Amino acid sequence: MVFDPPMCCPSGVCDAEVDPTLARFAADLAWLRARGVDVQRYNLSQEAHAFVTNPVVRRTLQEQGTASLPLLVWRGDVVSSGAYPERSTLATLVGLTLAAGMGGHP
Repeated sequence: MVFDPPMCCPSGVCDAEVDPTLARFAADLAWLRARGVDVQRYNLSQEAHAFVTNPVVRRTLQEQGTASLPLLVWRGDVVSSGAYPERSTLATLVGLTLAAGMGGHP
């Protein structure tokens, strides 16, 4: 599960000036989904309830504040906080391998 900081839309790639990091991360999540990984993504601006009802996320926010966002939770544990990880890191976290020569992105 991905818990994003407040953004204008669920992926953050809807503004006139798209942050390349958000565009890359959206593509990386699509890559995970295409490989059968169930990815759920929550935006603090639009889905605050998901942050409050998840005890791991709630505790992390209480202890570290919003600087911990984005927060990635895998199988009940925080696996990344404060930055969007690269595809290679995401793959490792969920037990996938990157194809040779992919360089982490399509």
